[in-house]
Amino acid sequence: MIVSMSFLLFFGIIILDQIVKLAVKTNMTPGESIPLIPQMFHFTYVLNPGAAFGIMENQRVFFIAAGVCILLAALVFYPQLKRQNPWMRYGCMALLGGAVGNLIDRIYNGLVVDFLDFRVWPVFNIADIAIVSGVVCMLYAILFKAEGANPS
Repeated sequence: MIVSMSFLLFFGIIILDQIVKLAVKTNMTPGESIPLIPQMFHFTYVLNPGAAFGIMENQRVFFIAAGVCILLAALVFYPQLKRQNPWMRYGCMALLGGAVGNLIDRIYNGLVVDFLDFRVWPVFNIADIAIVSGVVCMLYAILFKAEGANPS
């Protein structure tokens, strides 16, 4: 059986996200910041108890339940997703990969590990990038009626 590009994207996001988070947790202490480009970009170890921008802090059970619901919905609707255009299909898989990456943190740590710090935006992680990128791809597919549905 050939693994589809959609599944490679999904698992690739999760694996990359978790490897980098493990490296941050292993080599840094919470609150520590390492300037890579001073005053512009730092690796800053933050433990986020909420969602994006720290909203809904300390709602661990809610976020875990929401993550599990998203996973179940993805399993139910995956056969239909395979028939969607690539923008929608890959967007959904990126969003799902990011959601699972952060769900893993919430289950094991109760908090999400964030580390990308551009100093003008709240600290975030690879899973967050995948979620936002996935939503952008899905919006593109919806708004511009992207063509080209071919399963992969």
